[in-house]
Amino acid sequence: MSGAKVYFTDMRCKVGESLLVKLDRLMSKAGIETIDFKRKYAAVKIHFGEPGNLSFLRPNFAKTVADRIKALGGRPFLTDCNTLYVGRRNNALAHLDAAMENGYSPLSTGCQNIIADGLKGIDDVEVPVKGGVYCKSARIGRAIMDADILISLNHFKGHECSGFGGAIKNVGMGSGSRAGKMQMHNDGKPQVGKDVCVGCKACASFCNQNAIVFDDAKKARIDQNLCVGCGRCIGVCNYHAIANQSESSGEALNSKMAEYCKAVLDGRPHFHISVVNQVSPYCDCHGENDAAVVPDIGIFASFDPVALDKACIDAVNSAPVIPTSVLSERERTHKDHFTDIHPATDWRSQIHHAERIGLGSGAYELITIK
Repeated sequence: MSGAKVYFTDMRCKVGESLLVKLDRLMSKAGIETIDFKRKYAAVKIHFGEPGNLSFLRPNFAKTVADRIKALGGRPFLTDCNTLYVGRRNNALAHLDAAMENGYSPLSTGCQNIIADGLKGIDDVEVPVKGGVYCKSARIGRAIMDADILISLNHFKGHECSGFGGAIKNVGMGSGSRAGKMQMHNDGKPQVGKDVCVGCKACASFCNQNAIVFDDAKKARIDQNLCVGCGRCIGVCNYHAIANQSESSGEALNSKMAEYCKAVLDGRPHFHISVVNQVSPYCDCHGENDAAVVPDIGIFASFDPVALDKACIDAVNSAPVIPTSVLSERERTHKDHFTDIHPATDWRSQIHHAERIGLGSGAYELITIK
């Protein structure tokens, strides 16, 4: 089946040739040089990684991308928006400190770090969502919208709320300001299964809204009036005691992310790169990372974020399971690694809705670059 072109290179390297050289060649073959970068600001949307997590992308990848943009006459900067939950990236000062701690500095990448939605996550722009079903407009970090070009560089992995995190999530959720993230999350609010809760209070320590309280039996309860539905508590509960109330909330989240992605990309050049290594089961927003679930696969690039995500999904699902990973402990009944890791999620809704609103196509033609 023909479709958008997705370019791929594996992780193998000959003596004398690094993976970064292969990345640069991949970008060139995929057509990044067809974009007019001359004297234009290029936002390189990236996830700097929560300190403590070691599966985020190394800064070396970002430097290779930034160097290519500069060689084409562009003005690159690395960017992300602040988080909605407690952590080391929920304001610009802490966010920049976290980026530096994880090795992202102008000395290591050759360009500046800019937190797109400002000091407190409120510096945003309301952007129309053309064809939006869930969102008629999106709240996007101002620096991202001020850029002339958007380049997405993401670490492809599993995700506890959306099934997987790739290009759509990196651009859609990652470009949303605090208000934007609340809009994407607020259809689904989690609840606690008190028969499973052990009262460890890990969930409360990660709640930025102080929405989690404990009864006399030390069981957690989520105040629905305070909860913003960010889903952080779901990911940090080791006992699977917290889940979304609504079965449709995951679908709504995935659909809203796709619509936010479309709002960011409409009307300007964009290009997307996914590094499929250290495929962890959870988001890089955690201050830790579990072992990879499949072996390292390679790097993918495309002008179509939907085709890119689908190609990465297919590659991961075709890969063998690492015996020491969480995936090896799951009942693998779905013939799909992402669903086996997070049975309550349905990653397909992200692809389907992205196609529905014209963001891109799940059909692709895979072109291998040596």
